[in-house]
Amino acid sequence: MRLTFQKRIMKHQKQNKKEFSGLIKANQRIIHKITFIYADGKADQEDLFQEICLQLWKAYPNFREESKFSTWMYRVALNTAISTIRKKKNNVEFELLKDQGQIPEIPTEDKEDIEKLYKAISKLNRIDKAIILLWLEEKSYDEIASIMGTTKSNVSVKLVRIKRKLEELIMETIKQES
Repeated sequence: MRLTFQKRIMKHQKQNKKEFSGLIKANQRIIHKITFIYADGKADQEDLFQEICLQLWKAYPNFREESKFSTWMYRVALNTAISTIRKKKNNVEFELLKDQGQIPEIPTEDKEDIEKLYKAISKLNRIDKAIILLWLEEKSYDEIASIMGTTKSNVSVKLVRIKRKLEELIMETIKQES
């Protein structure tokens, strides 16, 4: 009887792993965007990608489907990115994981504008980066508020300020290039 119970647990774990892998694969753009915003250089992006996947896997059994998977994923991924940066500033070492995803290439015709935008976003504080990233992903104010643990009106006010700040940063970059 105990063997049957253990087999059921193993079968359930195997199903969870397959389901989780499919969800990560379907939503990996989210992780890539967060790593692009929060990490400097390809090696750091890959490390952060791995750390986010690890934290998502650890948290997956607690996903209660009270929100969309992508909303839950954003919350875990952003919290992981922010805490990883905090730890990195305190010189904590990271352990590499196997089988990381590949970072997608940006289309050539949009690359210059996107790079200017991301360069400006990288100059924002951690919370503002997260909010603008979610807004760029076309998340609703309610979803952003839920992910960030704030109110819809706070998101609205912050987005107005963030957009104004990004405009200033991009104009500053253009002036420097001229």
